[in-house]
Amino acid sequence: MNNWNLTYLFKNDEAWEKEFETVKELFNKLLSFKGKLADEASFCQFKKLEIEFEERFEKIYQYASLKSDLNKKDVANAASYAKVMNFYAEVASGLSFEEPELLAIGKDKLMHFVDRNKELEEIRFGLDKLFRQQDHILDSKSEQLLARLMPVTSNARELYSALAVADATPKTITLKNGESVTVTQGNWTTLEEQADNDEDRKAIFEAIFSKYEDLKTTFATIYNQIINTNKANVANRNYDSILDSYLYHNAIPTSVFKTLVKVASENNASLKKYIALRQKYLGLKEYHTYNRFMNLATSNKKYSYEEAKELFFDSIKVFPKDFQNKAHLALEEGFVDVYEKEGKRSGAYSSSVVNSRPFILLNYTDALDDVFTVAHESGHSIHSLYAAEAQPASLQDYTIFVAEIASTFNEHRLLDYLIESGKASKEEKIILLQKAIDSIVSTFYRQTLFADYEYRANEIATSGGVINHEVLSNIMIDLYKQYYGIDITKEVYKKYVWCYIPHLFYTPFYVYQYATSFSASLKLYQSVKNGGAKEFDNYISLLKAGGSDYPVKEALAAGVDFTNEETFMAVVTRMDELVDQLEKVLAE
Repeated sequence: MNNWNLTYLFKNDEAWEKEFETVKELFNKLLSFKGKLADEASFCQFKKLEIEFEERFEKIYQYASLKSDLNKKDVANAASYAKVMNFYAEVASGLSFEEPELLAIGKDKLMHFVDRNKELEEIRFGLDKLFRQQDHILDSKSEQLLARLMPVTSNARELYSALAVADATPKTITLKNGESVTVTQGNWTTLEEQADNDEDRKAIFEAIFSKYEDLKTTFATIYNQIINTNKANVANRNYDSILDSYLYHNAIPTSVFKTLVKVASENNASLKKYIALRQKYLGLKEYHTYNRFMNLATSNKKYSYEEAKELFFDSIKVFPKDFQNKAHLALEEGFVDVYEKEGKRSGAYSSSVVNSRPFILLNYTDALDDVFTVAHESGHSIHSLYAAEAQPASLQDYTIFVAEIASTFNEHRLLDYLIESGKASKEEKIILLQKAIDSIVSTFYRQTLFADYEYRANEIATSGGVINHEVLSNIMIDLYKQYYGIDITKEVYKKYVWCYIPHLFYTPFYVYQYATSFSASLKLYQSVKNGGAKEFDNYISLLKAGGSDYPVKEALAAGVDFTNEETFMAVVTRMDELVDQLEKVLAE
């Protein structure tokens, strides 16, 4: 119970191996079309085969990836995943002829092919994106060379995973009351929340972060490799900057990123006021980052996973039945792996591939935060289900930029439901106000701080500066002072927080999209809350859009303008209101 049933994907490993061989055969067929794509019949055959290949390849990738994440210490699982990734590199190299060949044929001729073959209509947007990228795509020989180097240039993620997860050994500490506890990536924040003294909170924090001090040079070397890869990509593909190289493909103006950073870094008075309120109310002589898990109101209430699901399901009963049905599908038995296990990847995610049911990974610990995580990850799965229902295969995969809208939309709704359904005693008001504020702090301010860190580190390297653990740590020291007003040098290991955030290593320039999505979801949720069926339909239209248009355009169609600073200032205004409310309740 409460485990993934991966037989939905493949009956067993043997079936997976058999399908892998079939996918390899499809790949070889694709290779036979090299030099033939100017012929209309060949082009159509190639594109149809490519769509089939990508769908089947995604499925074998997902199976291997999910099994690997269930136990990073399992050598066989790791080998299967490595096998898929090696094949992916081979595919990238083998099919590197496609884009240069299509560019040489020309947009007008290819679009004419699509006009004459309506079954290929779904590839029109992909072709449009390709020709938008024309200045950044090299000749066939150069593309093949870069593809062959992919296992080397992209292995930093696996190095980080091996160092931070697979080779990590949890530490056991003795608390002030004499109790021994093993501190893991999955339980340390809950232990911090439950600790009743600062000495224990400090010990728990150091049990997690001390390894980063021990391995700081190695982590910095891995991160430097990521930055060097970024720099090489900019030079090889003629982008204006590293930031541009990550945003250009989806037509996201760099001004969106920079405006977000500007708003969050310059409008944080309420964030600093909130920290001051916490320090005063909690009676702390000094405020440390690990104090952020302390509750302003005490509650020992635990929420079982079943209770978490029911709370979420109850919260969305105000929405149409179809939306509710998809939520139940997202959390159906066999599609959620619920509890922490030794070797299991930390954190939480929803994994989806074309025309398939999404899988959710959790590390559930019965805390209130876990209830919100259930709602959050369900949002991703619901998004995928709507996209699969409305779009053909090649247009289902929505961009990261809009990915967090559906997840945080669910969180807004769950929070409102909990506030509305309680009798709202003083203690309950404090708990829920803290939850609302902490959501803004962690999703809008904290993620933008990490995005700011990425930008600054890459800018230093681009300008010829040296990247080492001291440089990276100093960036974090400056940012925590600017955003939070906290001097993290007073905490032994906090300056190494850049080692702790896996997204910085796995998916560079990803985290800012948590903040942009949060801003969008807040605006959309407020419009739904204050409106009705039409506003909800606008929201669902965004989910159904999948990857059928550029994300900034998709959001604009739903009513969110990312080019306007007011979109982000709305979050700042909401933060101001909530902190003022909390101050009044605390003073009662």
